[in-house]
Formats: sequence, structure tokens, C-alpha cells
Amino acid sequence: MDNTHSKLIGYLLWLFGFTGAHRFYYGKPITGTIWFFTLGLCGIGWLIDLFLIPSMDREADSRFYAGKLDYSVSWLLLTFVGFLGIHRMYMGKWFTGVLYLLTMGFFLIGVLYDFWTLNSKISRINARRFL
Repeated sequence: MDNTHSKLIGYLLWLFGFTGAHRFYYGKPITGTIWFFTLGLCGIGWLIDLFLIPSMDREADSRFYAGKLDYSVSWLLLTFVGFLGIHRMYMGKWFTGVLYLLTMGFFLIGVLYDFWTLNSKISRINARRFL
């Protein structure tokens, strides 16, 4: 089992947990979206997640492939400057990265889409090393 995700980054994103950022990071887009729209289940779920991050980290490490792209770098770029498309450029998707730059991440809808799909995209790119 490779260490694909970082507990340190998980806890950093947990600070913004009322947005669901840490849940998206660990590959839980449905509950991430619920946290986003309910402010971390009115803060209660956010506090509980403080204790659940180690298990979420282990689960993510077993689900996703490690490789040339670093999940933590990608997620920090997406979370803090996703509307600029830098995370897409980091993944080698220069065309859509520039489009994000010119359209504020496709008017932030593309950024939300990337919150849902970033882990699987990186995992697919990293899995190519096994082919």
C-alpha cells in the first residue's frame, strides 16, 4: 500500500472542513458535497472528522495509485487556486488549464467538477506506470 495522501494535508484541509475540502481530498465526494452545503453538518460532522481523518487517510491510500503526480500538490492547487487552472496544468492538461485561467475555472463549475473527480484522474494517470 503506497502512501498517496497525507494526514498533514488532510488536517490542513480540515481547517476548511465546513467546505468539505478534506472529504473531497480523501475521495468522499458525496459527503464532501453534503459538508459544503450544510457547513460540515452545522459544525458537528466537522468536529467528528477531526478523529476520522486517520482512517480516511488509510482508506484513500489503499484506493488510489501512487505515481508521478502527487495528490497533495494537486489538491492544494485545486483548493486554493483552482479557478486559475494550475492544478490542471500540473497534471499535463494544458488546454483546459488555460481555459480555466481565462474563465475562472469555467465560472467555478469546472472547479466543483474537479473536486468530484480529481482523485480518480490522478489515480488513472499514476496507474499508467504499471502498463
